[in-house]
Amino acid sequence: MAVAAKAQEVGLDVEDPLILDDVSSHAWDEEADLVIAGLGGAGVAAAVEALERGVSVIAVDRYEGGGSTAANGGIFYAGGGTVIQKEAGEDDSPEEMYKYLKMEAGEVVADSTLRKFVDESVSTVDWLLHHGGKLNSAVWKKKASYPPLDRFLYHPDNSLVARYRKVAKPAARGHRAHIANGKKAWGVGIGIYNPLRDSALRLGLKFRPLTEARQLAIDASGRVVGLKVLSIPPGSKDAAAFTKYIRRANHFLAMLPPSIPFAAITIGIGNHYLKKAMRIETHGRETRWIRAREGVLLSTGGFIMNPKMVQRYAPAYAAGMPNGTLGDQGSGIVMGMTAGGSTALMGKVSAWRFINPPKAWSDAIVVNAKGERFVDETVYGATMGEHIVDHHGGTGWLIYDAAARKQAFRQAFDPVLVPFQRDVTLLNLLFNYKKAPTLAALADRIGVDRDALATTVARYNRAAAGQEPDPFEKEPEDMQPIATGPFYAMDISIASRFLPLPVITFGGLRVEENTGQVLDGEGRPIPGLYAAGRTAVGIASQTYVSGLSYADCVFSGRRAARHIAKANI
Repeated sequence: MAVAAKAQEVGLDVEDPLILDDVSSHAWDEEADLVIAGLGGAGVAAAVEALERGVSVIAVDRYEGGGSTAANGGIFYAGGGTVIQKEAGEDDSPEEMYKYLKMEAGEVVADSTLRKFVDESVSTVDWLLHHGGKLNSAVWKKKASYPPLDRFLYHPDNSLVARYRKVAKPAARGHRAHIANGKKAWGVGIGIYNPLRDSALRLGLKFRPLTEARQLAIDASGRVVGLKVLSIPPGSKDAAAFTKYIRRANHFLAMLPPSIPFAAITIGIGNHYLKKAMRIETHGRETRWIRAREGVLLSTGGFIMNPKMVQRYAPAYAAGMPNGTLGDQGSGIVMGMTAGGSTALMGKVSAWRFINPPKAWSDAIVVNAKGERFVDETVYGATMGEHIVDHHGGTGWLIYDAAARKQAFRQAFDPVLVPFQRDVTLLNLLFNYKKAPTLAALADRIGVDRDALATTVARYNRAAAGQEPDPFEKEPEDMQPIATGPFYAMDISIASRFLPLPVITFGGLRVEENTGQVLDGEGRPIPGLYAAGRTAVGIASQTYVSGLSYADCVFSGRRAARHIAKANI
């Protein structure tokens, strides 16, 4: 079966490539050295880098550009002694950053690639600042899922966790965009994305929004030479209506997590506007062909917003809450496959289970369906989520006592908390719990073995009292005995009703790590075809820490642009 036919099974209209015997005689509508499909974090970084090197660029995006990069919390992972770190008094070095990231990235990329990423980190921040990126050195030194709104440099990872500190000296490496965004922790990515986009436009980028990439063009030798797109004419009534409907759809779809009461209403409204936009696409678009003299870059994001594709490649995560934007449909990945591109880690998904704040929760214990602990509860949320879903069947319970519950209520009103952290805490304290007078009764209520839970809690209490070491190396200052009844269990499983588990995809096209060229099934680069960001396997594809995907988008996008610039000389 052709790839395009398979694509339809996962809701995509990607077409198999058009093979051209005579490229010059094809009816091209416009051309550039580099043609970019998807102007998110990777695409815009590639555009700026290429334009700075004298490469002409056309970029298309089905929506208005930005994607998940612009919509995210604005964290950019960087270290080794950036100018922002130095202003904050953070002592960091490339070697310490490498030692830490090696624990997180594992073998997903070559050591030389990881070292290059680390070694370029300082200059990358300088490059972002040069192009107007909004960063700030106000630092937050404690563990947190997201820093207070007046802090812009923090630890977005496991670097403060005891086991990781033994390997690498910690440093605050989460560079959060410094913009006025009310009290929201999303949509902050524009503080870095928008300045890069504006720089690209000033440098000569030809941007075609409301334009969907549908088909690659390949010459007789197998080289990718162009792209077919479907475009809503700019300035038309259809363009204005489509933009209005998509903005409204995004607003309502992101308003509430799917499992929260009344979410069905807001999601229904969002889908209503989305269908209106899709109807415009069915009749209001024109076909255009764009020639790529040196290469096509696929940077359309991952596929977490395509439930059929998630079900096919990562069914264990299908119950999670998709964390992405409408463009994360997997179209770029499938388009690369139509040209013979190979994929990897398509079943790899990052799940984010944050339980701090409130600190009272991470001071307690997390157990699996057997009533057994499996992790230091202070780990970063993506590490916790990975343990729960990949290794424990998607089930997790947070066990705490009456004393911790009182602390959690007090901590929920700490003024340093971001509103969403407070709201999530209160929602789950009020509605997401099982309560029992004894641990044995609590075990019965949540369906775990009584003796196993009793043994787990007893051992934890001894470790908290300093009577024995904790098997997961959790530090005493992060432990509180679970001893004061009544006792509570909070459902933190992937299908938890009041605590949705955000998920994003990591798998994508395999690329040659020095150039960003897509690799075929034999590991050979496909001439003229590149991939970057979450469309490709990269540094963030093993595990997630906040801002690492953003940083990998910039790294991989610039890498592809540099290779194309050399070819253009």
